[in-house]
Amino acid sequence: MLAAIPLMIIPFVLYNLAMLGLFGQGGIPALDGEIFALSMLSGARWTLSLGDLFILISLLLLFFEIIKSAWRGNSALINHMLSMLVFIAFLVEFLLVRDAATHIFFILMVVAFIDVISGFTISIKAANRDVSIGL
Repeated sequence: MLAAIPLMIIPFVLYNLAMLGLFGQGGIPALDGEIFALSMLSGARWTLSLGDLFILISLLLLFFEIIKSAWRGNSALINHMLSMLVFIAFLVEFLLVRDAATHIFFILMVVAFIDVISGFTISIKAANRDVSIGL
């Protein structure tokens, strides 16, 4: 039954915990907090912020969600429905919560939307292959 839980809930929860101040200072400035910095050979300084890390995590989780969408059975259907609910939660929070009106949250919401669309599309394609119509 754990396979039915949509992984995109993880970035949603992490973002909300960051807004509450779990990762240092709370609110939108927490997203700009530098986590990692690396000096490049060109002399430039590359930094990774908390918001960037959330986007990276969501993209990695999207990969696993797309793999899960090819599975068959009741857990896949439940996963698709719950993924839709996660996207709706993203959308409602984006529209109604001041701290969610950021480019980082918007990108996370788009990744959740891609999860929903790709899950349904892959499931439909897999179902079409299972149905053979004889003429």
